[in-house]
Amino acid sequence: MKLSKILAMAWENLTQRKLRSSLTTLGVVIGVATIISLAALGQGFRTEVKHRMQEGFELDVLIIIPGSFTSGLGTFTSEEVEAVRNVSGVTLATPIITLPKAEVYTQNGTKLKALTVAAVNFTEMTQLLPDRFSTILEGEMPSGQENDTIVLGYRTCIFSDNYTEQVVHKGENVTVSIPIRYPYTVNMTFQVAAILDKSGTSGLTNFDYWAFIPLNAVPEDQRAYNIILAKVNDPERSEEIAREIENVFENPYSISILIPLAFMHTADRILGFIQVFLTAIAAISLLVAGIGIMNIMTVSVMERTREIGILKAIGAKSRTILAMFLSEALLIGVIGGVIGIFTGYGISYGLAYFLSRFLQPAQQDTAFRQTETRPMELNPIFPLEWILIAFIFAILVCIIFGLYPARKAAKLDPVEALRYE
Repeated sequence: MKLSKILAMAWENLTQRKLRSSLTTLGVVIGVATIISLAALGQGFRTEVKHRMQEGFELDVLIIIPGSFTSGLGTFTSEEVEAVRNVSGVTLATPIITLPKAEVYTQNGTKLKALTVAAVNFTEMTQLLPDRFSTILEGEMPSGQENDTIVLGYRTCIFSDNYTEQVVHKGENVTVSIPIRYPYTVNMTFQVAAILDKSGTSGLTNFDYWAFIPLNAVPEDQRAYNIILAKVNDPERSEEIAREIENVFENPYSISILIPLAFMHTADRILGFIQVFLTAIAAISLLVAGIGIMNIMTVSVMERTREIGILKAIGAKSRTILAMFLSEALLIGVIGGVIGIFTGYGISYGLAYFLSRFLQPAQQDTAFRQTETRPMELNPIFPLEWILIAFIFAILVCIIFGLYPARKAAKLDPVEALRYE
């Protein structure tokens, strides 16, 4: 019997039992839709996390700190900074002196919300982090490290989003109070050269609450570099270059290097595992649907025993009967898979909309909050491979679970089948 005829008979048998066929197909639809929606949401979440990490950390910049956060932090010398600059693969390296206990005041005595004051080389910082220093609210970036200007982060001088509480402007003088040795402090006056625009990203490179002064403002005998930023020529070689940087120090274990790309890869692998795990759980629903298909088709074989006997009596072969019942399972899988794909699309966007609103970060106005978390924007992404996997898996489940009742029908004895009541 021709394949087209077998499929036509299978379709006719399904349409004769519309309610039963619809409920059986519904199980496949739910399984496919669940797989696709979870896969799409998982991929969208991974993409959002990677995007946020790229905003918070430049992938081509290594962050080198002396010591570690657990064993205590130290300082770098000028010779060590120069050694990092000479490492192959490092295109630019600049030191930073952080003065976290320093305070910044306006001319009328208003204390600015500068949680970190850092001494930097403005030219090198602009070259190393161009995206961070290219969006300026007022003024322009100074050059070099020998000047008497200061650059303020957005939140240090603007106390609200509506510009009505901006307490300092470009060209005005501010006083930086730097503790030298308790209880003595040094007060230095700087002119505001630029005010950075709002960054709002997480990570070390969010400078909303930072203030930058030139390196020459710190006496040479007191220049203890706390951080070295190293720009690499190839982010993919970040780990290799980091190992070379460690080798220029007498004790490689005396420094810690933050490699943004490696961190992002690790996070992506973890999220990928979670995505596969959740999708595998969703696939269980398809197996449940397969059991329903086996149950329904077994009942169908019992109901159509005389029909099978007649077909065999007029010359139908066992493989024809087998193909006819497997075709019914195949049609259920194809129809359920196609509807499930479109249903999965709808469910994905619905869940994305709900989760984007439900999982908004809580705003915390505390003295230690240095970042403004951008609202979660969860957009489902539909990888073609996941759609194909879900569709093919649905068809295979239907065929595998439909094989037993199909073989049972094919093995029926025609005489016994005709005598069946």
